[in-house]
Amino acid sequence: MLEEILFLLVSFSLFIIIFSKIIRHNDSNYIALLVLEAIGIAICFFEIRLRISANLFFKLICYIFSIILPLLVIILEIKEIMFSEIFAVVFSKFFMFIGDTKKAKMILVKFVSKYKDNYRGHRYLAEIYEKEGGMRKAIDEYVMALDIRNNDYDSYFKIASLLKELDKKDESIEMLQNLVRVKPDCIEGSKLLGELLCEQERFKEAANVYQDALRYNSADFDLYYSLGIVFTRLNDFGTAKEMYQKASELNHKLYGAYYNLGQICFIEKDIDSAEKYFEKSLYDESLEASSYYQLAKIYVLKGAREKAINFINKAIEIDPKLLKKAGKEKIFEEIKQYFTVSVKMNEKENKKETNKQKEELNAQKYLEETTELVQSINDNTIKQRVSERVSSIINQEKLKKIFEEAEREEKDKEDIQKNF
Repeated sequence: MLEEILFLLVSFSLFIIIFSKIIRHNDSNYIALLVLEAIGIAICFFEIRLRISANLFFKLICYIFSIILPLLVIILEIKEIMFSEIFAVVFSKFFMFIGDTKKAKMILVKFVSKYKDNYRGHRYLAEIYEKEGGMRKAIDEYVMALDIRNNDYDSYFKIASLLKELDKKDESIEMLQNLVRVKPDCIEGSKLLGELLCEQERFKEAANVYQDALRYNSADFDLYYSLGIVFTRLNDFGTAKEMYQKASELNHKLYGAYYNLGQICFIEKDIDSAEKYFEKSLYDESLEASSYYQLAKIYVLKGAREKAINFINKAIEIDPKLLKKAGKEKIFEEIKQYFTVSVKMNEKENKKETNKQKEELNAQKYLEETTELVQSINDNTIKQRVSERVSSIINQEKLKKIFEEAEREEKDKEDIQKNF
């Protein structure tokens, strides 16, 4: 009996505290908690009134409903986690789970309208807007969350990402520069900033951003690969090569790095190393056609005619557009008649490329163009040397004739003087 009386005193006290929260906050969400408390108190009251002993199940319900739940709510609110916040977030997540986005938003909008300074409410509402594509509304909610919690660097990054999606690149760059200044170990922020700077061809600034980020994560292969791309565009092929090699050491499946290394070795006239790197890049389906194409060039230079024909036709079969390109390149002049037109002419579905993928393709294209330019320079140099040699021979013949003519004239003069 004493236990039941103590239970009623504690539970009534907690009931009054929760009831006062309803009055103070004017928040109906607490009513559900009061109802549960009332059920627990009622069970205990009838137990005393009827002088019966409730079984373990009912006793457990009494203690959970009337004491444990209210105490838990009070403790959470001491830690500045409101019951209404938990109620709103849990139920909105439930409705998101079952696919009722409208109901989920309605609960959170109602909550943040009442509690304007609630960080979690604004943050989760921003995430919902972002998922359904309402980027401007998402930015507004992330800004509200950031105003409440200034050190919320994740919201800062989210705002910058959404500004980029809205094509407000300059504003995004400015936010990311501020972010990496106050939180230099924010690797994702550094990567996105580097990508945006590359997109604007601000490669030196991008290199500085990636190098600073490496101080906080020296084992990030993606940062090394990005640096390789940046130094490629800066024509610093030696440093680019080092970066690609480091990236491929950290991630053996980074086939884009192998392809670019092959191109750089080609530029350096290290044909054997180029061949090895292009062979490794064949494992990437997106690089397969280009890798076969480059290998065909190598086999032409090595005099492996059959292999060159086989590989150029494989490249054309995978990507028919390479037929036209190969037809214009002098290196394939002697094997043009062996090109085969692919029957696999259906184009692959064009997928939207990310900034990162665009930079990768730009770097690959840049290296290909540089390789072709180097080859062209070599061809022109050979032609120039031949031309110079021919000119030299012609000039020597002219000089020879002039000297011979002069000698004849001198001899004629001497003969005339002797006759007189």
